[in-house]
Amino acid sequence: VLIVFSNSVKPSDAEQQTVKTFSWAASVISSYGKDTYHYVGTDINIYECINFNEFADAYGAVMWPGALALCSFLENNRDMVNLEDKQVLELGSGTGLVAIVASLLGAKVTATDLPNFLGNLRANVMRNIRGRSRHIPQICPLTWSFDVGHIYPSHLHRFDFVLAADVVYHHHYLDELLATMSHFCHPRTTIIWANKLRIVTDIEFIEKFKKEFDTTLLAEDGDMKIFMGKFKM
Repeated sequence: VLIVFSNSVKPSDAEQQTVKTFSWAASVISSYGKDTYHYVGTDINIYECINFNEFADAYGAVMWPGALALCSFLENNRDMVNLEDKQVLELGSGTGLVAIVASLLGAKVTATDLPNFLGNLRANVMRNIRGRSRHIPQICPLTWSFDVGHIYPSHLHRFDFVLAADVVYHHHYLDELLATMSHFCHPRTTIIWANKLRIVTDIEFIEKFKKEFDTTLLAEDGDMKIFMGKFKM
């Protein structure tokens, strides 16, 4: 059984809610050059983009298990996480699956990643949401940094939810990632972050995350974890 905890449903201290176990991996049909996933009653065609001559860091060009976990969680827990008409920012959108699912669930999505990945991200998103979502996602460049506010001032960019999937891995920008999360987190913002734990730096980041945000473990399945972070008052 997958155990789910949420401040939004306001359980008593002794209560905990259980939901039916579901596979992190969606139904997928593989073909050359693309994968087809099925979420929110919709077939979603995702093209990966691997070109190591173009991308010094190709992690954002492929599908990762955290994206599948987060999409499954959002689809199966709509009563807990209601994205309809909410302003949603995704960090490290990669191939765009999470942004697409959030948009199909009714969110007003801003999908972000490094500039080199935006072409494939935009193509995947627009290919799959055209005529299916009443809010057209924005696709924007965003480099995690300590001074992200110079480009995205907090008084102009406020979000109800910040989503992230498998953004913590072997790279040298974890402190900048945490600073970026903090910049976009206001008292009414909820961060939902899915990650497969692989190496010791993943655990170290979780501890730093807990110091920065009021943190709840929303779901777990082995090494796959989904956390919720709220602004510390």
